[in-house]
Amino acid sequence: MPDQQQIFSTLKEYFGYDSFRPLQQDIINSIFNGKDNLVIMPTGGGKSICYQLPALLLPGATLVISPLIALMKDQVDGLRTNGISAAFINSSQAASEQQDIYQKLIDREIKLLYVAPESLSFLDTILSRIEVSLIAIDEAHCISAWGHDFRPAYTQLGYLKNRFPKIPLIALTATADKATRQDICTQLNISNATQHLASFDRENLSLEVRPGNKRIEQIIDFLTDKPNDSGIIYCLSRKATQMLAEKLQNQGFIAEAYHAGIAHEKRSSVQEGFINDTIQIVCATIAFGMGIDKSNVRWVIHYNLPKNIEGYYQEIGRAGRDGLPSSTLLFHSYADVVQLQKFADMSGNKEVQLAKLDRMKQYAESLSCRRKILLSYFGELIEKDCGNCDVCKNPPTFIDGTIITQKTLSTLVRIKEQEPIGTIIDVLRGAQNTAIHEKGYQRIKTYGIGNDISWRDWQQYIIQLINQGYIEIAFHQNNKLKLTERSKKVLFEGEKVSLAHLKEFEKIKEVAAAQSKKVKANTLFDKLRELRLGLAKEAGIPAYQIFNDATLKEMEQQRPMTDAEFIQINGVGKQKMQDYGYQFIKAIIDFSKEKTKKKKSPKKGNTHKETLSLYRDGLSIEEIALKRKLAQSTIFSHITKLYQEGEPIDLRQFVDKEDINAIKKAKIELNDPEGLKPYFEHFEETIDYNTIRLALNIIEQEDRIAK
Repeated sequence: MPDQQQIFSTLKEYFGYDSFRPLQQDIINSIFNGKDNLVIMPTGGGKSICYQLPALLLPGATLVISPLIALMKDQVDGLRTNGISAAFINSSQAASEQQDIYQKLIDREIKLLYVAPESLSFLDTILSRIEVSLIAIDEAHCISAWGHDFRPAYTQLGYLKNRFPKIPLIALTATADKATRQDICTQLNISNATQHLASFDRENLSLEVRPGNKRIEQIIDFLTDKPNDSGIIYCLSRKATQMLAEKLQNQGFIAEAYHAGIAHEKRSSVQEGFINDTIQIVCATIAFGMGIDKSNVRWVIHYNLPKNIEGYYQEIGRAGRDGLPSSTLLFHSYADVVQLQKFADMSGNKEVQLAKLDRMKQYAESLSCRRKILLSYFGELIEKDCGNCDVCKNPPTFIDGTIITQKTLSTLVRIKEQEPIGTIIDVLRGAQNTAIHEKGYQRIKTYGIGNDISWRDWQQYIIQLINQGYIEIAFHQNNKLKLTERSKKVLFEGEKVSLAHLKEFEKIKEVAAAQSKKVKANTLFDKLRELRLGLAKEAGIPAYQIFNDATLKEMEQQRPMTDAEFIQINGVGKQKMQDYGYQFIKAIIDFSKEKTKKKKSPKKGNTHKETLSLYRDGLSIEEIALKRKLAQSTIFSHITKLYQEGEPIDLRQFVDKEDINAIKKAKIELNDPEGLKPYFEHFEETIDYNTIRLALNIIEQEDRIAK
């Protein structure tokens, strides 16, 4: 065994470090003592050095089993850059190139040989002619059907220990739960291996989960604050990677798609560009990034819900490998769950995959510290909340959800647990569609009893009930919702249910800005609706069949002025582009020209802007009114208008808290009347119109944030 001075000098010479990270030195010493090892170390924790350094000091060659060509190439390139002789064997090489590598092995000119498990059988003759000093199996979770990314070819690796019984074997992976760890050791015939479990806590990674609504819009907004940062967006399908890359390209981002259906040369080019920072964003299927040692990935986005926590944690671990603060964002939807359920149905271990998917779903929908959930999954417990996840930063408030729960469960009873979540919501909201009427659901007692709650909010409440065990999804019965034993406690035993108060994951300022557009007249959205209505009348079809409101909203936001830009809008297909593209693009251009003209011309009626200038100078309402020779009520109307336009004005400084609460109560009692006079009369003229107007704006803002 080399002495510690030699080990540290090798660490410095070839890897540039003066000290080891946690566990690295213990693992290396264990290898030199001839022991087998199982290493569970999160991405960025320094797994590779645990076998690369011993390889330099052991007499023979080190055989490294690696699952992907991309992984091998990256590792070998990195080693060669460090002056270490390394090579890989895979199907992309010519026979002559492989023969050259074999000869170098025989001549002891190669210290590390990377090979895919599928190629091991072709090396049988060569392995008998060289000295093997160490066997490393990277991404060892692939051997276990209990883990993620199971690869049948890995199951053949158990023979290596039988063939080289005296050679130390080290199995390494970034993620593996207890069952997977045991399975790895059993299948590799290293039941006595020393297990090294590093902390899974990557404190530098912020964790955020959002509902999968308007994902592209949210991603673009997310990336706007990160114009020069590298990142990866993981998607379930090849089609999604290409669609997303094109969308981002059209927004000015340097983005490329990466998946197995792309030619090898193109994939290699994308990988190289990403590693070399000439490509900023890669939209990829899950294989991308495995083993790539790019330290400055600043963010990772999951466009879809991952199929299990192991894969998710490994993938987000590719961000912030240098330890600097990095962001992770996960989108999820019910449709993702259904799709992943189908994938599980086609797998060889359906029950395991479904169980892991369920854990993943619970994480995504959790209302408690996300880092605690991740770490506990891998058997690591922390006492305090992390403070660096969306739940910790925006802790939910809870409401009494007993009535909501009773309405939901009663509906399940009345439709005899025969429908999925969408139909349940339609019944609760009193939908008038064919499916409802064909089955006679409009006649059941609970039909329409939840029409005061939006479709989306019903979906979120029901998901919470699923998470809390009041409802379960029968995946094997087309995702029908079923009652559970716990349901009976609510229906028959008076059990109370708490549900999280639903909030949008948006900045307050953005919410205010978005809502302020709604009160403006003559917006681009209004113009596009007028155009749509006219075209619909000419064609004799419903307006929504031309473009729905969401598509018009995206047009308003993106302002496409060319065919290439317009076709990128959600809801614009080839045919609609041909039929309506010219008219809508012209309307957008005309509107933009008109707005520009108005900005350049002298403005009239902007008296409230003069009020804003004086307000910013620190003048009070009374002082502004005196200076402008206007009534205080006029100044208050200016302040209200400015607030609605998104100016950062705190209206609470002008209204007592007691008045706000009284007006809020009156709003309910009066059934949200139009105008201010009903309030004025309700309070018997004791609260003036200015106070009522300001209070209603405050209440409206609170309601928007709470939704």
